[in-house]
Amino acid sequence: MPRSFAGIKMETVTGGRTVGVHENYILHTSDSTFYIEARDVGTKEVLVFDRTSREVYLEENGVDIPPGVTSRPICGLMGVIRLTAGPYLVVITRKSKVGEIDGQSVWKVEATECLGYHRTDLHLNEEQRNDNQAYETMLRFALSGNHFYFCTSYDITHSMQRLYNTSPEFLQMPLLERADQRFVWNGHLLRDLSVQPELSKFLIPVMCGFISIRPGVINNKRFDYMLISRRSCFRAGTRFYTRGLDSEGHAANFVETEQIVQYSGKRASYVQTRGSIPLFWSQRPNLQYKPVPQLSKTQSHLDGFQKHFDSQIVNYGNQVVINLIDHKGAEQNLEKTFAKVIIDSKNNMIRYHPFDFHHECRKMRWDRLSILMERVSRDQEEFGYFMMEDDSTLTRHQTGMFRTNCMDCLDRTNVVQSMLARRSLESQFKDFNILAPGETMEDHKTSEFEKMFKNTWADNADFCSKQYAGTGALKTDFTRTGKRTIFGALQDGFNSAIRYYKNNFSDGFRQDSIDLLLGNYVVEESEGISSPSPLREAREFKFTLLPVICIVAFSMCIISFLLPSSDTSLQIVYILFWFMATVVSFAFIIIYGTEFVNRPKLALNKLKSD
Repeated sequence: MPRSFAGIKMETVTGGRTVGVHENYILHTSDSTFYIEARDVGTKEVLVFDRTSREVYLEENGVDIPPGVTSRPICGLMGVIRLTAGPYLVVITRKSKVGEIDGQSVWKVEATECLGYHRTDLHLNEEQRNDNQAYETMLRFALSGNHFYFCTSYDITHSMQRLYNTSPEFLQMPLLERADQRFVWNGHLLRDLSVQPELSKFLIPVMCGFISIRPGVINNKRFDYMLISRRSCFRAGTRFYTRGLDSEGHAANFVETEQIVQYSGKRASYVQTRGSIPLFWSQRPNLQYKPVPQLSKTQSHLDGFQKHFDSQIVNYGNQVVINLIDHKGAEQNLEKTFAKVIIDSKNNMIRYHPFDFHHECRKMRWDRLSILMERVSRDQEEFGYFMMEDDSTLTRHQTGMFRTNCMDCLDRTNVVQSMLARRSLESQFKDFNILAPGETMEDHKTSEFEKMFKNTWADNADFCSKQYAGTGALKTDFTRTGKRTIFGALQDGFNSAIRYYKNNFSDGFRQDSIDLLLGNYVVEESEGISSPSPLREAREFKFTLLPVICIVAFSMCIISFLLPSSDTSLQIVYILFWFMATVVSFAFIIIYGTEFVNRPKLALNKLKSD
């Protein structure tokens, strides 16, 4: 594995070029076999999947493809997953080019396909067929998001500085083996295949997150501007079902974001992270707009915190923690506990900067963010950034990083991260002589690059938000334009309403889809026969009946009000009766709100124990 983020260089390495995987493939499908044929120049390798015996093996000198097969080009192999009906081959069927890093093409996954080994489902009973169909739907949903990326000849799971701090031997390792496993989202799908080293050139690590690679021009000097956000597959999930830490210290919604500039062969990189407040806490959806966060009373917050930051320090060096949550109201207890744990840890490599974003920037006074930027300016200057010359000579390295969080680590967090990135970018442009002496980014605030920079960070916010909360980000009007607007506030209101609906009524399915893809839940083919299916969770009768009662009572209230009556007093009694029945049934629904939301089924036991 690479040395630490802030470690000392071991060997001079040119970028992240490595022994890659095959670039071009043909999938041949017969009744008994899947053949994935590598079509790169100079190779005859064919990966063979026996659909009957389920054996997987490599034919290094090719194989005679039998007549009658169906053949088509594919873009890569995501892996194999087992559902109730048996194994499924998951392949990438369409890709689009994002751009190039160090001359190596980076691709976005545009479409995938799941191909069952089985040719018939007669071996399943009716319940198993229904379950298998449900699992297929989950898998396709998890793969359908427009947020998967891969590269066959460059390691996009590592930052430039981590790649620089490696040995040539590391770069000769297979691409999947040397990848940062935090950011390999098809690791579960490739698990069985990865134990066969000879298959390594077919095993593509796929990253989830956001990548933008675009040209920029300032002072007639052309450069490439890149933004890469790597989403961790550890404790991954949806907004309200994955909060805080797990027992290993992995934080929910953890994202590493790297900003890269390439100019005349030189490269500069600046890395930040975001992640859920590193304590043991939860915030289960219960029909309320903002459920009250609950801190665990049984788990040691200090132990979890130390595990998390031990990993952070090894990977990134010194830490500056920017906490943007409220200091009053429902978020107050989290802020106080977080601050106390940091003090109790007695770790002099961690500095804490709380900033009550909503209070400080109330009434659209977003200019007050300059207070926070001034407060952390010395830390940012001390940490620096990574920079190397065109001959791979190291000129700067980043010795620490900012870990920013709010409640969701989405909207407020992205605003602050973009401001830190902009300040770092200005320093890099000065080092590259892209900015003339005495010039600042403000001198180019009307340039096309400034517009592109802001939109890239806003797009990054939208991608991260859709993956975690289900909608685009809030507050992106400030990121895109540099100021808060009435229209932006109205758009935030609309997105908040959509978030409310999704978080309460569809995130259970979304969480299940993620857990299935990542192997947090593994389907047994005997489900429905020797073991019960988690998909057939039964709810108590009263909880299925209450919504019906509420709807009927409300309808009868309206009918009693609208229908003419010769006895007014009797009509008022009917209206009051049905109104009270509506209020009482609705109150019970609110009180038992967790019983009416769309809950995950596959990891339900895990959620109960969190």
